[in-house]
Amino acid sequence: MTTRNENMDDNGGSQVSLEMISDLLDSFSIKRISRDRYCGGRWVMGTIGGHKFEALVFAEHAECESYELDRSRISKLWLQRTSDKTTVARFDRGWDLRPATEVAQIIVESLCEGLADIAFE
Repeated sequence: MTTRNENMDDNGGSQVSLEMISDLLDSFSIKRISRDRYCGGRWVMGTIGGHKFEALVFAEHAECESYELDRSRISKLWLQRTSDKTTVARFDRGWDLRPATEVAQIIVESLCEGLADIAFE
């Protein structure tokens, strides 16, 4: 997988490559989906791009928009970098920890795009 700092723009900042995004998506794996008996959502646990995640997703959008991560039907999300077990993002009906790295941000955006659809297919 391409690392975050391998591609630099003219100003010395990191630049995300299509190859990196493709590698992240190729590494996506769901380990378990389980129903939450109290709230009707589903817990999804898996890995992506050297990170572990757990997410509580719902079939429908939240009544209160702020309880949902970018209209993704995700109400809770925990993302941990596996190499050093550092939590790099945490959302619990609002941000507790915004994505701490560019890779974490890309992973969060990717999960928002379709994790709920996968959980409820």
